[in-house]
Amino acid sequence: MQGMSKTRFYMALAITMLLIALYLVQMRKTPESITSKNPVLEGWYADPEGAIFEHKFWIYPTFSAKYEDQVFLDAFSSEDLIHWQKHNRIIDTAAVKWANKAMWAPCIVKKDSSYFLFFSANDIQAPFRQGYVADENKTGGIGIGIASKPEGPFRDYLGKPLIQEFHNKAQPIDQFVFQDSDGKYYIIYGGWGHCNIAKLNNDFTALVPYPDGNLVKEITPDGYVEGPIMFLRNRKYYLMWSEGNWTDDTYQLAYAIADSPFGPFKKLDTVLKSDPAIATGAGHHSVVNIPGTDDWYIFYHRRPIPNEGRDHRVVCVDRMYFNPDGTILPVKITLEGVPKLKLR
Repeated sequence: MQGMSKTRFYMALAITMLLIALYLVQMRKTPESITSKNPVLEGWYADPEGAIFEHKFWIYPTFSAKYEDQVFLDAFSSEDLIHWQKHNRIIDTAAVKWANKAMWAPCIVKKDSSYFLFFSANDIQAPFRQGYVADENKTGGIGIGIASKPEGPFRDYLGKPLIQEFHNKAQPIDQFVFQDSDGKYYIIYGGWGHCNIAKLNNDFTALVPYPDGNLVKEITPDGYVEGPIMFLRNRKYYLMWSEGNWTDDTYQLAYAIADSPFGPFKKLDTVLKSDPAIATGAGHHSVVNIPGTDDWYIFYHRRPIPNEGRDHRVVCVDRMYFNPDGTILPVKITLEGVPKLKLR
């Protein structure tokens, strides 16, 4: 074999061996080694509502932009937490005539054969707030869209806000709908440092007064700012919320546990916060429990480093774990995200 031929032969052999090695490495990859990576969605989004419908994972986020540009909501679906399909403009201000800006913080509930998408709009202000202008704050608050499919399109269900008043000085935003073990539905909501809970009637057209005649009860824990969610685990009620300033690295998540959806809720700990090595401003979240398991996932937004804009927020997902006594372990925010998972 001539020198040149030998060189070519050994080069070809080396390349072949390298390709075989790469193939074997790829074949050894398990589902656990394939991860979602964070962020999981492309683009600027925040306040993600995670859900499971039709054997798929769903994310319903806020479009993170100037208030005047927040005139629609998108949704995303995935069969494995890795690959996400975008569903454009599942609802917008063309469908909700009373809304004109600041469509925020969707949450979704399937009831019977319909999907109810709760959202807040217009960033309505109160007379007791500095800078209040009456003509700019005639209508706004928490509304509802309805559709026959999780991807919509959603139409305006009520033709007006479900909640527009400032009960207990809470701004009517950041709603979360919780179904208790007895089948009753409650809406937990509130900005400006106040958290309210109200009972929804059977068709979600109104609030049901409590025995004392009030429509809402305040359940605000210490440190609360906005973004409440509630879930039930082992007959205990968990209230989680965001605290700090949503525009900077003080934004974080805290929680409390009670024996009733009405509390009292006493702050136990902070469970999600900035990590200067990864991202800042981690907050405004939701959680998903995989049916038939005690596996929990937390969907949240955070700010990339460097953070170059007020509205530069991205949606991420990580695991959430519990101690044997039911308390929540601090969530580690990651770049890897979570392993591939298909629902059964």
